[in-house]
Amino acid sequence: MDPITIVTSKVAPLDRADVDTDQIIPKQFLKRIERTGFGEFLFFDWKEEDFYILDRPEYEGARILVAGRNFGCGSSREHAPWAIQDYGFDVVIAPSFADIFRTNCTKIGMLPVVLPEDDVRTIMREAIDAPGTEMTVDLEECAVTFPDGRSVEFHIEDSVRDRLVNGWDDIGLTMLKDAEIADYEATRERQGPTTTVLL
Repeated sequence: MDPITIVTSKVAPLDRADVDTDQIIPKQFLKRIERTGFGEFLFFDWKEEDFYILDRPEYEGARILVAGRNFGCGSSREHAPWAIQDYGFDVVIAPSFADIFRTNCTKIGMLPVVLPEDDVRTIMREAIDAPGTEMTVDLEECAVTFPDGRSVEFHIEDSVRDRLVNGWDDIGLTMLKDAEIADYEATRERQGPTTTVLL
């Protein structure tokens, strides 16, 4: 997966709480085995709703999504973060995330940022009132810089931060131990039992 360090981008607002994974990517689109091709179906059932503004031209190219509390609740489908990332987002900011969704995000190189609800509401208002508003999320410093220059720190586990900054997925982490694995395999060689019948 690609490393993620500093993201400066427009912010796209989704002013909804308790957004579940079926709303993120409805079940009828879960027919692909690849991680790509889901972005066009992101929030499919909401595209005609008045509150849904992510597809407006002024938010095109946004890499930061801001949403309400308990984002990604519901089922554990991995397709939900796949769809968000395939749409073009690298960062999701919310007051809270469902645990499995949050973990699934970090496994594919997408950064879930938890901020206090008041700060999230501020970002949401600015993104709605002034479309095209930009901000910076710095994973190296674990800080979000608002359009007015104010900076707010966020917490993320060191192990998760290291994975994201270095672009290590589970396979990448395993390959870091390649020499140790090879040594183990070489030293565990032993004569096995005879499995053929001698006549």
